[in-house]
Amino acid sequence: MHLIAISKLRQAAAQFPDVAGQIEDWYQVVKSADWQNLTEVRQTYSSAEAVRTFTVFNIKGNSYRLIVAIDYTKQTIFFKYFLTHAQYDKDDWKNDPYF
Repeated sequence: MHLIAISKLRQAAAQFPDVAGQIEDWYQVVKSADWQNLTEVRQTYSSAEAVRTFTVFNIKGNSYRLIVAIDYTKQTIFFKYFLTHAQYDKDDWKNDPYF
């Protein structure tokens, strides 16, 4: 898989120094992944879930949420949001026009 905007993900996560390692670990897995659907994603990340057009990953237990869009045909992941659990629960991210 190819991740669009790894620099933006790193920038968003930089405000939370406790997750730097988890973000880099996630990115390394993504780079070598060949996922064809959510079922395959969940074989690697069992807590990943589809929320309409996005896929949501729990980072550092359930403290943070990484929200991406995945195009399985093009093998591309588009970074959308990196949020604390509290920010995620406010649902502001659901105002995204691609949601």
